[in-house]
Order: sequence, then structure tokens, then C-alpha cells
Amino acid sequence: MKKSVWIVCTWVAVLSACGTAVKENSEHRNATEMEKKNIGNVLALYPKPMTVVGAEVEGKVNWLVVGHTGIIGHDRILVSMNKKHYTNQGIRQSKKLSVNLVSRAMLPKADYVGSVSGAEVDKSGVFDYHWGANGTPVIDASPVTMECDVVDIYETEGFDNFVCSIAHTYARPEVLDAEGRLDYARLKPVLFEFPTYLYLATGEVLGKCLNLDKQPGMCAKEPMTSDGIVRLSKIEVLPKYLDEYMAYATEVGEVSLRTEPGVLTMYAVSEKENPCRITILETYASKEAYDKHIASAHFQKYKQGTLHMVKSLVLSDQTPLNPANQINNFVQ
Repeated sequence: MKKSVWIVCTWVAVLSACGTAVKENSEHRNATEMEKKNIGNVLALYPKPMTVVGAEVEGKVNWLVVGHTGIIGHDRILVSMNKKHYTNQGIRQSKKLSVNLVSRAMLPKADYVGSVSGAEVDKSGVFDYHWGANGTPVIDASPVTMECDVVDIYETEGFDNFVCSIAHTYARPEVLDAEGRLDYARLKPVLFEFPTYLYLATGEVLGKCLNLDKQPGMCAKEPMTSDGIVRLSKIEVLPKYLDEYMAYATEVGEVSLRTEPGVLTMYAVSEKENPCRITILETYASKEAYDKHIASAHFQKYKQGTLHMVKSLVLSDQTPLNPANQINNFVQ
């Protein structure tokens, strides 16, 4: 009898302890969840690169703007298109298509081919193109085009989802780095956001994946306020110190852009005829941001290290003709 009572008491104690732990964890989870609002089963992986799909349909080239694309592993892509699209029948027949990334320059035409149907309008002449090695139309103006073979078609309600292997990829020289790889900082493809149907620009580089702590990209920037500063710093450097000065100026510019939210622009140029004459366009989100900048360790290192190198310095504050225009810096 005593043994039975001991067992019952032990289980009650264990269950009570477990119940307390569960309650604490549950309360902790609820507190965390309360920081976010459940907005339903919204697909939240946008924005995506905007593309124009090219295919031959009934003997004619047709173009369709497509924003629903995805990556499957390292060697497959998914192109998802509403079943009602005229283009689908040509892709089903040929099992081929081209995927053309959209640049800002070609965006108006890309938007147009997405607004009219190939069943009613001949869109073959909207873009200049050539036939790729895999037999699909390649848009000449597109910075990057992938020729694809359709290896499978996965159907969902209302959509044909073309699973594609990549046969060839073509890139314009200006979007490649020195080693011949795609450089998305140069490419800057247009992005598509769903369900708002907005076109977006690519943002700043934040840093290298898996090496973020070694060389961060530019930090998120503060908005320009009413007391923001736009300034041209005109500097003449003594010729014998030019190379040394350039090293200091490059370092302070990069560190400032990477680490200071209030430093919006720091763009230095030198005159072709006289490289010792340097002009730096500097913009600061506010007077406070400027004060923080000149008090920073990296600016003081630059200032104190180059005092003897500078022949003359003129600081000229400017008034933007159109305050809505902004310059986006980029640090490689």
C-alpha cells in the first residue's frame, strides 16, 4: 500500500513539474508570436527578378513577362505561368523557352508584352532578338538570357509549372566581372513584387555570404532630413603625396559608407588634366550624422594623417535642384 502511494505521489510530482514547464514554454511561445501578426497563408518570397519568356508559338516568336520563377537545386529552374497564356502551347509543343532578365532600359517593352495577349497581338517585333544555339529567341537588349529545355511540367490549379534545365546562358560583357562571372552589382535586374505588382530596383550590397564579418557591405541608410548636408569638398594635394593621399581617402570613404547610416554618399573624383585636384561629393542625412562622422576614429585618422599632404581645401555646401533625386553609392 505504501509503495502504491509513493508511486502515485511520484507521478503527480513529475506531471506537475512537466505541466509547469509546458506552461512556461507555452507562455514564452505566445509572447514571441504576439510580436508578429498572422496574415494568412501568404507567399512571402518576393520580390523576384523580372523576366521575359521567349518561345515560338505557331511559327511566330512570342514574348511574355513572367514574375513567378524559382530555383530547383543548382541546375534546374521553375517557370510558373497561368494556363490561359497563349505562350504555354508553344512551350508544350517545342519543350523549349528562353528566360531573359529585364533591365531598366527594356522595362517599358517588358511591361507591354505582359499587358497584351499573343493570341490577339503579334509581339514578335517588340524586341530585337536572335536565335540562340538551342533554338529559342534571345532578346538582344537583355543583360542575361538563359536558353532552357523543359524536362517536366508540373501542373497546379490554374498554372503550368515548367521545370527546366539550362542549355546555354548568354551575358552582355558589361555585367561580367574580370573573371567572366556574373556581377549582379553591375547587372542590377528589375525585381517584381507580388501581389502589389510593383517593379523594384535591386538594393545595396550588404556583404559576402559566409564572410559578412570580414568585409561588410554598406549599412542601411537613414533618410535625408531637413537639415541634411550636400557638400562638395574641393581638395588640392601636393604632388609628392598623391598616392599616399589616395589610399587614405579610399579607406575613409569605404569605411564611412559601410558603417555609418548617416553617410549617404561619398564619391571622389580627380581631374584628368590635374589628378592632384580632387572633388568629393558628400551627402549626410542630417547635421547630427555629419557631426558623428567627423568625430569618428576613421575620419580622424584620415584628417590627421593627410594634413601635411593638402595644399588647399574648399568646402562648398550645395542645394539640390531636385531633392527627390538620390544617388545610390556602391562599394565592391
